[in-house]
Amino acid sequence: MLRERLKAMWYHAARRACRVFCMVFFRVRVSGRENIPAKGAFILVSNHQSYLDPMLSGAFLKRRLCFLARESLFSNWFFGRLLSSVDATPLKQDQADLRAVRKVISKLKAGRGVCLFPEGTRTRDGRIGVIKPGFGLLCRRGKAGVVPVVIDGAFECWPRHKKIFSPGSISVCYGEAITAEQAKEMGDEKLAEVLTDTLREMQTDLRAKHGKEPYRY
Repeated sequence: MLRERLKAMWYHAARRACRVFCMVFFRVRVSGRENIPAKGAFILVSNHQSYLDPMLSGAFLKRRLCFLARESLFSNWFFGRLLSSVDATPLKQDQADLRAVRKVISKLKAGRGVCLFPEGTRTRDGRIGVIKPGFGLLCRRGKAGVVPVVIDGAFECWPRHKKIFSPGSISVCYGEAITAEQAKEMGDEKLAEVLTDTLREMQTDLRAKHGKEPYRY
């Protein structure tokens, strides 16, 4: 109990530090935070524009999030320990990682929030790729709703071909939640299709709102 309380305290301290970092180096606009459930299990499904995305998706929320990160990131002594300290779960790529799936489901059953980037990799051009349907199992087993979140502008600040970020404007928008019951009724393929369309529509609206040329899909 004490250990869990200390981990929660460390997470929120790290979250505040990340929030300060974001506010110092970027002009971050955040909307839709009222769509985040006040309690209970939920899955935050985000597009993936840059290394900044985990920070941006969670730094401005009061809820504590768990993250999935590719296993190779844990091989670095410092970065691996840092990821573990904020309760990140290593995920093997290009194969079914049942251990990681079971761990995430247990966190959802405990009423936690989990952040996923189901495109599988960072975008190469800023566009949102097709969402992979595998996370539907997590919704069913963890009895979790889904909150779509779009990050826009992080690609311009830190595209995958650059080694370091540049200051700029970034928008983070949390969309309306899909309940656990709705997600179950849709099925995995339909849920992934709906989320792909929803995220792309949210991105288009965000870019139009801030005077950017929308991406064509």
